[in-house]
Amino acid sequence: MRSKVIIDTNGLMIPGQFGVDIFSELERLGFNTCLVPSASIKELEKIYARAHGRDRIAAQIALSLVDRCTIIEKSGPVDDIIIDMAIDTDAAVLTNDIELKKRLCSKGVTIIHLRGKTHLSI
Repeated sequence: MRSKVIIDTNGLMIPGQFGVDIFSELERLGFNTCLVPSASIKELEKIYARAHGRDRIAAQIALSLVDRCTIIEKSGPVDDIIIDMAIDTDAAVLTNDIELKKRLCSKGVTIIHLRGKTHLSI
């Protein structure tokens, strides 16, 4: 049973955009340790600073949730960090980013995504 999951920037924005409790969903799928690269937090801070309306609110909610995760201090391109972390820690990745999904799939990494705007699926 895999227990670690890396949550990328748009994965953290799911609660604010779709009202899905990602933590209870991840637990339901068997994941109990959530990892977030510090670069994703920087991305969220940029979105919060620049965006308006729903995206700004979703980023604000995402930033309020990161304290439930373990922050991994790494710098560089976020997608590259997530791929390296997933391989190094044998973790799954929660993302809706199509390009990142393709790259993860080619490396054999388990991908978790939003399905039907109501729940998470592997």
